[in-house]
Amino acid sequence: MKIHIVYAHPSSASLNASLRGDMTETLGRLGHETTVSDLYAMKWKAVADYDDFGPTESDHFMAAAGEAYETGTQSADITAEQERLLAADAVILQFPQWWFSMPAIMKGWVDRVFTNGFGYAPSSTWKRYGEGTLAGKLAMVVTTSGASESQLSERGIGGPIDDLLFPLQHGVLFYTGMRVLPPFVVTGAPMLDEAGYATTTARLRRRLETLAETEPIAYRTENSGDYDHARRLKPGAERPGTSGFALHTA
Repeated sequence: MKIHIVYAHPSSASLNASLRGDMTETLGRLGHETTVSDLYAMKWKAVADYDDFGPTESDHFMAAAGEAYETGTQSADITAEQERLLAADAVILQFPQWWFSMPAIMKGWVDRVFTNGFGYAPSSTWKRYGEGTLAGKLAMVVTTSGASESQLSERGIGGPIDDLLFPLQHGVLFYTGMRVLPPFVVTGAPMLDEAGYATTTARLRRRLETLAETEPIAYRTENSGDYDHARRLKPGAERPGTSGFALHTA
């Protein structure tokens, strides 16, 4: 497969950097073609603004973004990332958990790359939630956290990791059509010793070796028939005992 990694960590001596190196080595050994966007090394512009577009008379930011996408007048760095995504069979987003989310530079990559016409469109006929521009591609999040596994559990003080990642996995990756694989999460990152690192890298390699066979998260597509005309889950469609974000997995 062609696999594109979008990576965000400022330190070349970090756990994330080491994991990324191991990941690209493993993917190469498996015969995959890998490209990497190292956002900090690229000095990626993290703010979506009118500087991303060519000349426009629109005061509506979303409309201006769509115009720039359609006319090819958006910033070259945005176009390059969109082309990498279109060429990829699988996309891996790798980053540390900062304040229960991704680093600002990664959020800025999402804001600028998933632009009007590519990631979304203000149209009732626009295909989304499993049927967008990137339909059929695989996506996976690789993330590290200083919190322990227990803290990121159902009753943990940090909340379930699946809930923390829902806005990204469901609201960005699945929204644009990708089939989202379960995330690879490293908890207790600052306390990881040599043995723990060896276990972590072995676990990551197994995930990469079975990438194509792994069952994606069973998010409900918008046109599955599970939602009413107001895009609310129909009564009785939920699995017994589920609530919150879990309602949107079949």
